[in-house]
Amino acid sequence: MYIPKSVIKKILKEAGAVRLSDDGLQLFHDSMNKIAFSKASRAVMLTKHRKGRTTNALDIKLAMNDR
Repeated sequence: MYIPKSVIKKILKEAGAVRLSDDGLQLFHDSMNKIAFSKASRAVMLTKHRKGRTTNALDIKLAMNDR
């Protein structure tokens, strides 16, 4: 996995979660990692499409706006 479970737990706690079930934390962890990988892949594809070698802020911004 890409994002540590401890980071996901901290995000949920800061968002106001008082208690977290193990299965809820696991589902959120898996989902966030899938989203992160998908957005990163899209940003890299956009970089390659413009024949660039460096993924820049515009590539990331465009990838984040894709649905």
